[in-house]
Amino acid sequence: MDGQTLHECAKRIALELPFTELCWPFGPEYDVFKVGGKIFMIALAHQSRPLINLKSDPQKSLLNQQIYPSIKPGYHMNKKHWISVYPGDDISESLLHDLLNDSWNRVVDGLAKKDQKRLRPT
Repeated sequence: MDGQTLHECAKRIALELPFTELCWPFGPEYDVFKVGGKIFMIALAHQSRPLINLKSDPQKSLLNQQIYPSIKPGYHMNKKHWISVYPGDDISESLLHDLLNDSWNRVVDGLAKKDQKRLRPT
C-alpha cells in the first residue's frame, strides 16, 4: 500500500467507527481522530513519508512489528502503547481495519463505564 492510499484508507475506516471525531489540535498537518475525547489515531507525514499512529496492546504491538516490516514503534509517541504504520506491500486494508478497530476499542476501554455504554450501545 502506498502512502496516499494508507492515509485515505485509514481515514475512511476511522470515520466509519462510531462516535469518531476528526480535529486538528496540533495544526493542519496532523489529522487527529478521537473517540470520547481521547486520541486513537493520528495521520501525519514525517520527512515527507506518510504514516499513521495507533494505540496498540503492548504484546500485540511487538508481535505485529515482528510480522510486518512496515509497523514500527510509535513515532513521537509512547513506544509501548503506540505503533506507527508506514506504507508498504505488507499493509492491507484488512490489516488496517483490524489495527484501527483495536486502537478504537483500547481507547474506549479506558473510558468511564458510563461512557463505554454510551459509545458501545448493545
